[in-house]
Amino acid sequence: MEYDCQRCGACCCNTNENREEGFIYYVEVDPRSPLLKKPALKARYVMEDPEGNPHMRLREDGSCVALVGSPGERVGCGIYLQRPRGCRRVEPGDRACLTARYERFGWGPRVG
Repeated sequence: MEYDCQRCGACCCNTNENREEGFIYYVEVDPRSPLLKKPALKARYVMEDPEGNPHMRLREDGSCVALVGSPGERVGCGIYLQRPRGCRRVEPGDRACLTARYERFGWGPRVG
């Protein structure tokens, strides 16, 4: 099966487990990230947890604010070149990808 990230975006959404626990901090941003060195980008895309650790900001629906488009349709990343390491680690068809696709859309097998 071929996985088209630009027609999905499920991995750009907070996980069910995090949402159930009320955990609103999804992807952590490395303190050395270029994203944090650009004040306008940092203000728009980053929030800090109570301990001061930077994370990508989420919308009310649990999707990342950098996600452009509608999950499950046509999507892209508004900060692709500056995206955090956690985002770079997800590969099309890997466990994180399949879990996100199943949780968000019910697509594919349940991975657990």
